[in-house]
Amino acid sequence: MKEIKVLSINISTQKGTIKTPVEKALITSEGVEGDAHAGDWQRQVSLLAIESIKRFEQLLGRTIQPGEFAENITTEGMELFNCRPLDKFASQQIELMVTQIGKSCHGDGCNIFQQVGKCVMPKEGIFARVLRHGILKKGDTLNYQPKIFRCKIITLSDRASKGIYEDKSGKIIENKLSQHFTSLQRHYKIDYHLIPDHADLLRTLIKQAKDEQVDFIFTSGGTGISPKDITIETIKPLLDKELPGIMEYIRIKYGQQKPQALLSRSIAGLRNNTFIFAIPGSTKAADEYMTEILPHLEHLMYMLYGIDKH
Repeated sequence: MKEIKVLSINISTQKGTIKTPVEKALITSEGVEGDAHAGDWQRQVSLLAIESIKRFEQLLGRTIQPGEFAENITTEGMELFNCRPLDKFASQQIELMVTQIGKSCHGDGCNIFQQVGKCVMPKEGIFARVLRHGILKKGDTLNYQPKIFRCKIITLSDRASKGIYEDKSGKIIENKLSQHFTSLQRHYKIDYHLIPDHADLLRTLIKQAKDEQVDFIFTSGGTGISPKDITIETIKPLLDKELPGIMEYIRIKYGQQKPQALLSRSIAGLRNNTFIFAIPGSTKAADEYMTEILPHLEHLMYMLYGIDKH
């Protein structure tokens, strides 16, 4: 776990102006108390690393004081712009979740731009929402906690669970997830389960997801119409919200090439804070479905936590 030091806490009563350092501040549910940027939105608290400020000092040829770029918290210890939305910073008192990296620059219409000449915030500043409020003091330490995407794969197959044959579709899902999160430079954890076509076992694994803080569940198998195909009947009553569009799109896209694909009963939805995708058990379907689903995973998480990435 990486730690960063709070070098300065800075406040201003007007937006677009240089902030003034204070020794400590109350971080409320809406941001830094007394600061103009506090409110019910995703950019409640702004952070900027001294590492970024020092580079701009060389560019400007002068010393930059904390708060000159209108950051609420000036930090030391890591390049903050390498963070990603959903990452967190926490102390014993407060917890912040990163919601945005950089921002639009207002150019010469901004007081900061007029007084300083340039601004680092549009590229290297980060913004966060308050998850836990409390007192923050100059000199405090914040622990950096990168978001870990937790995934659970559940393959339902009587014969595979008995070792009669290998579960290839579940492994395809696992490999596709690993490749996807690695390409995004995201941290991830995947738990794999191979169970028989048993509704109670499936139901138990899904219900455990809340306590395990699982973000995504992928089930493989049981989407057909045989008596043993119980996946959809088991999952559907557990969902708080359904996401029919993605599965309808996949059925139509691949059904044009192979009409049998239209017969799948695959579903997707949300239970608590866990997205569930129930896909067919064939290796071809596992590859096709994951190809279409993977590009939407991050956006689904942003939607869930109210982060505007449009």
